[in-house]
Amino acid sequence: MQRPPRSWRKLKTKAGRALYALRKQTVEPVFGIIKSVLDFRQFSLRGLKKVSGEWTLVCLAWNLKRMAVLRPQ
Repeated sequence: MQRPPRSWRKLKTKAGRALYALRKQTVEPVFGIIKSVLDFRQFSLRGLKKVSGEWTLVCLAWNLKRMAVLRPQ
């Protein structure tokens, strides 16, 4: 029988669970929304510079969408 990975052992502690719970309220929902709402699942371009530019455009689209939703009427 193998030992569980170190990350699993960390999650069994109270501090580890609290740290992991922070992921739900910070970054991960944005990636899920970008995948589902903006339908962005893979990069179309190759090369770090081009992919970086493509990701910047995706983030810009997301931020503009959020600004439109949060703008007071």
